[in-house]
Amino acid sequence: MGLQEDRIKSLNLEHPETIPVSMGILPAAWMKYREQLDEIADQYPDVFGRQRRANRDYDAVGGTYVEGDHLDPWGYVWHNIQTGMEAFVTEHPVETRAKVHTLQPPEEDTGFPHGFMFLRLTYLRGFENMMIDFADEPPELQMLIDKVLTYNLCQAEQRLTHLPSEPSIVTFGDDLGLQRSLPIHPNTWRKYLKPCFEQIYRPFREKGHYVYMHTDGHILPIIPDLIDCGVNIVNPQVGANGLANLAKSCKGKICVDLDLDRQHFPFWTPEEIDTHIREAVEILGAPEGGLWLKAELGHEIPLKNIKAICAALDKYRFYFN
Repeated sequence: MGLQEDRIKSLNLEHPETIPVSMGILPAAWMKYREQLDEIADQYPDVFGRQRRANRDYDAVGGTYVEGDHLDPWGYVWHNIQTGMEAFVTEHPVETRAKVHTLQPPEEDTGFPHGFMFLRLTYLRGFENMMIDFADEPPELQMLIDKVLTYNLCQAEQRLTHLPSEPSIVTFGDDLGLQRSLPIHPNTWRKYLKPCFEQIYRPFREKGHYVYMHTDGHILPIIPDLIDCGVNIVNPQVGANGLANLAKSCKGKICVDLDLDRQHFPFWTPEEIDTHIREAVEILGAPEGGLWLKAELGHEIPLKNIKAICAALDKYRFYFN
């Protein structure tokens, strides 16, 4: 069974052969561990999957992972202080509400980078200004949302033309939560942002595709809303939401690609890592499916812990509660 077929069987609760697993490896981790990381990949080919390739250039880093400033087509500036790590936005082109009126979306097509809707609003206005807008609800709030949404709907049309006719998994990413809460009230999110995601995802669902949404932070209050918006697979963080809470909100309702607890991976013992992954499978797993497992590896995780993550994923992907 191919990886894509196994994932689709899992999200449709059709008893997959294994729990689909994947690794997300930051460039900084490859730069630090180099051949040692490839040696682990050779030991666990089913865990690393497409991460394994010959003649790897460990220092090949591009885009905003390169140290320095990077101008986004929307006009905000990404600043990177360490090559191999991700950048953050430091310059916001729409710092006043007056500038919302003259904002023009880019003429070029940028697709759906991480942070295409909610985060893009904060990148344009600045996080604090955007939070004040959501609290005050000035006319410029809906005006800015509409400009970003209209652009995204055009990108959705173009993306659809490049997808196969058979059902496929279409990936989106936008961080909606903070560590312990949403940044805005759930009702405010439902009023202003839920309609955006519903409109963006609708044409993909109408064509029979599956919508995968990565979203960091605490999102428990709006998981039912994401389901309403057409999300088939949600990629939430364990640490910000909790295993038991995710089971209550998601199990049997939406497929979970669980972002294992990377906040603790640098500090846990290998035994604690094994316990964490086993508990994730026991609490969220089921013979019919509905669970995927994802581990993100950064350069701050000791090599012995990376080995423990891979060993546990390889072991427990065959285990169903």
